[in-house]
Amino acid sequence: MARKVTDGPVRNKERTKSNLISALGKILKKDGFSGLNITRVAEVAKVDRRLIYDYFGGLDGLVNEYLSRNDYWKINTDDIGRIVEASKADAGKKLTYRVLEDQFDSLINNEEMRRIITWGLSEKLPILKELDLKRETIGDQILSEVVDGYFKNTDKNFRAIYALLMGGVYYLTLYAKMQENPFCGIDIQQPAGEQAIKDALKQILDITYG
Repeated sequence: MARKVTDGPVRNKERTKSNLISALGKILKKDGFSGLNITRVAEVAKVDRRLIYDYFGGLDGLVNEYLSRNDYWKINTDDIGRIVEASKADAGKKLTYRVLEDQFDSLINNEEMRRIITWGLSEKLPILKELDLKRETIGDQILSEVVDGYFKNTDKNFRAIYALLMGGVYYLTLYAKMQENPFCGIDIQQPAGEQAIKDALKQILDITYG
């Protein structure tokens, strides 16, 4: 029986790319973006720094790949048509809640993502702006094709309501982990507090859609 090949140029390249992305995440978690540079990433990944240029074109390309792999917003442009059709039955109600829930879980459980968000709030960077615009473009298309029509002849501005919900999730998760204090008496670092916020998000969407 022929022995299974476990190494080769393609496999080794993908393994090295994964190591570099993982190394970037470790640096972010420990030191934030102030500790991020090509030399440090290469040292943590234990590879030649030249490979960062070969595989990603430089540090910006590596950061962009890291963001794409770890972003809570995991809707690709190729999936939009399928998502739109699957969401029309309830005018996007389940989808809009799921996005909020994924956003909450990602930020409350992932320190790297929290650092990315605070980085984007403190500095104007093309990489993060591009990621935000990608989310905005996909979200706008889904809202236009699925949700907007449902609220067209009502007095409810769903987009404004949803913006407040998403902004609330951003703030509450960052506050809970950075200050480690309750907010309005709710300790979001505890499972009961997490569930209370998720229940409230669902209740607001129920009221909005109702």
